[in-house]
Amino acid sequence: MGGQHTNDIGGSGRSAGDLQIRSGGLEDLDDVYALECAAFSADRLSRRALRRFLKASHRPVLVARIGGRLAGYILVSMTANSQAARIYSLAVDAYLARRGVGRELLRAGERFALAHGRTAMRLEVRYDNEAALALYRRQGYEDFGRYPGYYADGAEALRLEKRLERPD
Repeated sequence: MGGQHTNDIGGSGRSAGDLQIRSGGLEDLDDVYALECAAFSADRLSRRALRRFLKASHRPVLVARIGGRLAGYILVSMTANSQAARIYSLAVDAYLARRGVGRELLRAGERFALAHGRTAMRLEVRYDNEAALALYRRQGYEDFGRYPGYYADGAEALRLEKRLERPD
């Protein structure tokens, strides 16, 4: 699993193949929106919302590309007066699933949060999204709550959190 890891958000990381992760910009809007639509059948972000997030420094969108193709993205929300950042959305191209893209995006989001003074990362995930739950738990996320009826279809969300520590 060698390769180059491009990272303009601070900190270094490891890559899966020729995976490159960088801060997203408006030039990524079409690809990110297409992935959002492919990855989520409901509860998806609108193109307008994604445009706003791509322009806002306090809610960074990090994009992962392999050979120029969008492999995935993560949207990390950080609010004032909070020590926790929140994963607002994370999506990986189904064709590239199970190749470490989600793990590397998660790690990049954590580095971004740390670089902005956050000490924890939180997220909500569907109770039945076994692949996502396995990823988060392997990376040290722990359950800390539930949101009944969180999703449009009435499904429950599990709330997970990870304490972030600076690498030695």
